[in-house]
Amino acid sequence: MNLPWAIAGALGLAALAVPVGQGARGGGTAYEKDVAFALDALEKECGHFFKQKGIDWSAVRKQFSAEVKSVKSDSEHWKLLVRLLARLRDGHAEVRQLEKGRNVKYPDAGEERRTGPGLFLCRSGKTILVKNAWAEAAGAGIEPGSEVLEIDGQPAAKWLDARIALLRDTVSFSTEQQAFFFACHWGLADAPGTRREFSVKTPDGKAMKRVVTYGKASFIPNGAAYPPAGLQAAKDLHYGKTASGFGYIHLRRAKEDLPEQTDTALAAIGTVPGLILDFRANGGGGMDHEAFLGRFVPQGKTLSFGNRYGSAGPAPYGGPIVVLIDGNVRSTGETASGIFKEDGRAYMIGESATAGMSSQKKTLELPSQLFGLYVSVASNKGRFNGGRGIEGIGVIPHEVVEFAAKDLAAKADTLILRAEELLKKGFPKGKVPYDPAAFGWKP
Repeated sequence: MNLPWAIAGALGLAALAVPVGQGARGGGTAYEKDVAFALDALEKECGHFFKQKGIDWSAVRKQFSAEVKSVKSDSEHWKLLVRLLARLRDGHAEVRQLEKGRNVKYPDAGEERRTGPGLFLCRSGKTILVKNAWAEAAGAGIEPGSEVLEIDGQPAAKWLDARIALLRDTVSFSTEQQAFFFACHWGLADAPGTRREFSVKTPDGKAMKRVVTYGKASFIPNGAAYPPAGLQAAKDLHYGKTASGFGYIHLRRAKEDLPEQTDTALAAIGTVPGLILDFRANGGGGMDHEAFLGRFVPQGKTLSFGNRYGSAGPAPYGGPIVVLIDGNVRSTGETASGIFKEDGRAYMIGESATAGMSSQKKTLELPSQLFGLYVSVASNKGRFNGGRGIEGIGVIPHEVVEFAAKDLAAKADTLILRAEELLKKGFPKGKVPYDPAAFGWKP
């Protein structure tokens, strides 16, 4: 059960597809052996991440060696192991049922589904803003671009900090930016009927309080706050042109056929003076990186500023590119977006670095054979970030661009606006080795 994306644990959200049934292990001895094994094995396999992620494993060892003594059932054992893995700060970490534990029921299973308030949040400097609002939040009169002063009577930033602290007990976050972006989206989820008070200052400066009653609004982020109008869709992509005539592709996932989906998008967009590749909220997948980046190398040419990439696809795009990221970009989405920066093909902007959860994984089977611990043991793209890789760091943009309240109030996406500006004026000198003209591209 991958807790961050099932939204379970500390918020009491139901685990998905959890088997029913539960057995007794008697006395807790088997549980203590499992935890002792896990503490040693996790330190051996994952310990090289501890310093980078700020993990005090001796404190973790002390805490869980004591807590396991109170575990009396397989179900409680599962929950304790979930909490243990949360201390790894590994976005991919999860407890997996083995054959012997297939009928164990997770203790939070069966609770009613969660929903959202109909708004997402973002940070601009030290200010928390309403990024977008719809459904119940919009009906309550909350406007995009409003400054959030308080949530349920607590200063907004402190409320988010408390939410993150609560989530961290059972949800494993690879980085601080992953935790924050999670809290601003999935972390707002709660039971239908929940009433939450938002104290806001509207874009025109009016202070007001509004109570939002949770209905059926989604809490899953889609990417852009306000994408260009009239986009077409092709499975995992949305594509078209911005109002200024630049090409735009939002890549929601990075599945095996992403290169072929990209062919469809590029053919539909046609000749454009610049292209925006928006990876925000990309949930990952698995794909051929060389085939994908090859769609952005002119025919007959090879890109070799980092790794070597040959041209690929029927109509590759050779013009300037701006890549958009945020802390919701995960796993393969990080490697797919990161190669554009690390290998010199595009200029990258983002609200923050990506989630920093891109790694090679391994399953550690526990002595009881009830569960296996699926954890990250090595970073993907070890050459990124000066040889530090992605796990626990993320892909760092050339330029941090936060949302502006005035743009959100006008239902415009600040990052898309900045991307258009860069495509019009050119990239900062020395940041992007790729020169379209040198590769034979003409606007």
